[in-house]
Amino acid sequence: MKQLVYLAGLLFFIGCAPKPVPVADSWEQERMNRIKQDFCMSESQVKDYIRKYIPDVTDEQMRQWEESNALECMEIDGEKRYFRNAGPNLFRIDSAAYCVKVAKEGVVLSGSEKVNKDHLPKVMDAVKQLGNDTVMPKRMRITYTLKVEPNAVPDGKIVRCWLPYPRIDQHRQQQVKFLRASEANYTLSPTSCEHSTLYMEKEAVRNEPTVFSESFEYTSYAEWHNLKPEDILPYDTTTALYKKYTAERETHIRFSPRIKELAAKLTKGENNPLLKARRIFTWINQYFPWASAREYSTIENIPEYVLDNHHGDCGQVSLLFITLCRCSGIPAHFQSGFMMHPGEWNLHDWAEIYFQGIGWVPVDQSFGIPTFSQDADERFFFLGGIDSWRMIVNSDYSMPLVPEKKYPRSETVDFQRGEVEWEGGNLYFNKWIYNMDIEYLN
Repeated sequence: MKQLVYLAGLLFFIGCAPKPVPVADSWEQERMNRIKQDFCMSESQVKDYIRKYIPDVTDEQMRQWEESNALECMEIDGEKRYFRNAGPNLFRIDSAAYCVKVAKEGVVLSGSEKVNKDHLPKVMDAVKQLGNDTVMPKRMRITYTLKVEPNAVPDGKIVRCWLPYPRIDQHRQQQVKFLRASEANYTLSPTSCEHSTLYMEKEAVRNEPTVFSESFEYTSYAEWHNLKPEDILPYDTTTALYKKYTAERETHIRFSPRIKELAAKLTKGENNPLLKARRIFTWINQYFPWASAREYSTIENIPEYVLDNHHGDCGQVSLLFITLCRCSGIPAHFQSGFMMHPGEWNLHDWAEIYFQGIGWVPVDQSFGIPTFSQDADERFFFLGGIDSWRMIVNSDYSMPLVPEKKYPRSETVDFQRGEVEWEGGNLYFNKWIYNMDIEYLN
């Protein structure tokens, strides 16, 4: 029987039972509500931000940026609404606007770039000296807290919560040690689960926040492979690994005519998998700058969205890279969790690709080709390498949680911030906050 859900707030009439709402219709309404939260800026608000750099911005300029998708907007309920970070994104996406901002403020490395400028050469030197692909371990102690706002759930009702937990099946993430949880009863997901979680429940208390927390330690290693085209062997295309990771996947890894044509164009005349991957990596790095992203759950096909809008955040460009690699016969999969650079921790996504004779290697398409790179090794460090400052939580996307979630997730693609629900439905991101306290132990 087709599963049904009921809309919260449906009026009850005397003698009449509420009518069930089909799941598809209910989800579309939820998706629209999420879009409205992301597209919450008026044109005047966006102009106020732009005027900090372009004081005499004109309506004609606004329309041109909108047509090029440098200013992301849409019509909602008969009114033009802009993406919440449309202003800052303009100066990342549009090359002329970017130059205006740089002329005023200069080029400033991000916190992670400042760390990696010193860190990456040391990683490569250590790999060459030690003959080991994983080096420079960093031990971290983490307390992760999720706090549901008071009265988001009625008094006495059970709140269900999934928190991110470091994977224990990764060679560059070792010695994972659970320390404590806020609730006496908790469930750690099995290693077979692609999203690694710590699950807890507790009762909501009137006028008080519902707080969940966990503490753990783990060691993260940098990884770098000094890849050479001649070291890459031809794929055994009969293996289960090859077939699985070069196949399409629901929603976001689709070999549309556009993707097939693009993959063929980028890899034309090249048979070596490493050199194919470099072409894809370089092309995405050159033409798709990082920009703040709307919620993934509101996007029907993320790689196509990146192509249409000429920008993407870490997960979006990673999914484009993965799709183009798979379409080109290179096994690839999604990986994500957090970047843990001192003073710069954040949600982060990347990929892994498989080379015959080498194995799986990391690829951080969003970090791309560092602006500070001094040679070819540094230039392509993030195609076959990754820094020490990571926490791996997910080895794929859009996979089931353990225990199973009853309502649609807040994040239907990734899993990082956590998920929360109660018997009345999912609790979206606007109903709770999260925080990570990090202690670096070496």
